[in-house]
Amino acid sequence: MSSNKETFGKTVGFVFIVCLVCAALVSVSAIQLKPLQVENKLLDQQTKILEASGLLSKTDGSSKAIKATFAKLVEAKMIDLDSGDFIEGNPELFDERRNARDVTKSDKPKDDMAGINRRSKDAVVYLVRNDAGKVETVVLPIVGSGLWDLMYGYVGLEGDLNTVRSVVYSDHKETPGLGAEVMNPKWKALWPGKKIYNGAGKVKANLVKGGAKADDIHGVDALSGATLTSNGVTRTLQFWFGEEGYAPFIAKYRAGGVN
Repeated sequence: MSSNKETFGKTVGFVFIVCLVCAALVSVSAIQLKPLQVENKLLDQQTKILEASGLLSKTDGSSKAIKATFAKLVEAKMIDLDSGDFIEGNPELFDERRNARDVTKSDKPKDDMAGINRRSKDAVVYLVRNDAGKVETVVLPIVGSGLWDLMYGYVGLEGDLNTVRSVVYSDHKETPGLGAEVMNPKWKALWPGKKIYNGAGKVKANLVKGGAKADDIHGVDALSGATLTSNGVTRTLQFWFGEEGYAPFIAKYRAGGVN
């Protein structure tokens, strides 16, 4: 009996020590890998922004080339969404998801057509210049509900802030082969040249079920078999290019009145 108790105690002690060592290893690994995770996240963001601006294809795709091109040609600036003005702040430390959860840094939209619940009061916009220093593209982050969860992406616009260069999604949980087709190069290739606004300044960009007509300057083919995701993309664009999104910034930027 004594021998059995001693064996049980040793077993429990051994298991405890193993668990303690494993927990320590996991904690140390997490701490050591954190800088690498942050770096990879930033590289992915820079890659998507360059893709949205049409510059990714001009690099060799290496992390070194992406970082160098981004540093040379892209300027990130903070804006106040309500006024459309540039504001002070560090774009690298800005976290839209964190702000949206903070009631002091976000608002509930009056018309939450994008299904985001709360919208950060601030945002980051990316001014992309050519080698001569002229802004050729403005990349604007977007977020809105898909079928399963929020979808995050970027819209690259030409200097008129109306003509689309690219629509690039970076993070989503949509169904592979259906809603996840927002990542398909063939679908993304439908966007360049499309217009966000009509002549009256109304947001008309949308996904068309059954396919957009060849002369439709606002419409893009909806995702086959993914009606809810397609509707989500349309509503996301309508929200972010409307008055509760980037419309104040776009109006002031066009007029040269952004402070």
